[in-house]
Amino acid sequence: MAVLSNLSVEGFCDEKFLRVKQQFVENMHSGGELGSAVAIVQHGKLVVDLWAGYSDKKAIVPWEKDSIVNVFSSTKGIAALCIQHALDAGLLDLDAKVTYFWPEFGQKGKRDITLSWLLAHRSGVPALRDPVPDNALFDWDYMTARFADERPWWEPGVSHGYHMVSGGWMIGEVFKRVLGCSIDEYLQAEIISKLGVEFYIGVPEEAMCRVAQLKSSSCMPENGRIFLFDKIVADREGVLAKALLNPQSLMTSSNRDEWKRMELPSATGHSNARGLATLYGAAVGGNSFLSEQAIHRCGETLSDGLDNVLDITTRFGPGFLLQQRDNPETGFGSGMCAFGHPGSGGSLGFADPEKEIGFGYVMNQMGPYLMVDPRARSLVEAMYGALEA
Repeated sequence: MAVLSNLSVEGFCDEKFLRVKQQFVENMHSGGELGSAVAIVQHGKLVVDLWAGYSDKKAIVPWEKDSIVNVFSSTKGIAALCIQHALDAGLLDLDAKVTYFWPEFGQKGKRDITLSWLLAHRSGVPALRDPVPDNALFDWDYMTARFADERPWWEPGVSHGYHMVSGGWMIGEVFKRVLGCSIDEYLQAEIISKLGVEFYIGVPEEAMCRVAQLKSSSCMPENGRIFLFDKIVADREGVLAKALLNPQSLMTSSNRDEWKRMELPSATGHSNARGLATLYGAAVGGNSFLSEQAIHRCGETLSDGLDNVLDITTRFGPGFLLQQRDNPETGFGSGMCAFGHPGSGGSLGFADPEKEIGFGYVMNQMGPYLMVDPRARSLVEAMYGALEA
């Protein structure tokens, strides 16, 4: 896209983190952004909260302090925080079999799948094989019934493969059946209400007018980067293609109101950088809403190795992407105990318990990268550079 002119960066930045602001300005001037925001919480205090650019595709409407945007798979990390909170309260059991709460799910070789396997991408059910009607995407009961009837792509529990979207229905259905509410309802009541920020898994009507429009990626990544769509084109009947293109509306609905309103805890979270950073910062700060045991669980490795879906090495905890051992481009550029999740297009939220840091980055110019976008990584590197200075 064209380089933004007359750029005004709004918000504030603690002097200690001026490197982050400088990198943010550089990113905005580089031609790779439309509208974006970055925020950092350290020791429970918001120390960086910056935003700039535009919230519409035509670059007319300014990105505001309260603009929110779809963060796609960054939603997974926030849903995982909710699950850890519920575990602390004794409301969930990671080792419980899904069929104990959802008997229909046990069909076709899935009877031994646990909640832990779902969170660790080990269920073997990352996609549906048979065609799904486009509008069925928004029918929760239809989609959960289809996943209950699906046979695994590999033996559950033996290996892992990224559940790009499917986990939202499967984990969300277990959560509803056990707790009697959706993950978003739990998030708003138990966590968000105490923090004063916004993160919606299903945007309420009064906030719809503040949702930024997403602009599709128009550029190819440089050599050596992971380019998602090359893999899809290579095998249209493969698990990766089915995970993203069945139904086709998964790839075309993000600016539709139906998508924004849908509660899908793997993909439809809407927030801003402040929301992501505050949630992660509050999870690992001095007055954490999680127990020490829960914080430890967040960074525990449950899956590590070749990913059956992405065909790269990935490392996952209970719902979180963890720092990668062999491929720094898929991690956060931080210590091995950090946990969080990137989102399709470029968003990123994560926590660093050792430094009591929460980080958030959001944007509406979609990037083509599969894991952590170079724009987000550059801001993370600037943050750690500031911390080490």
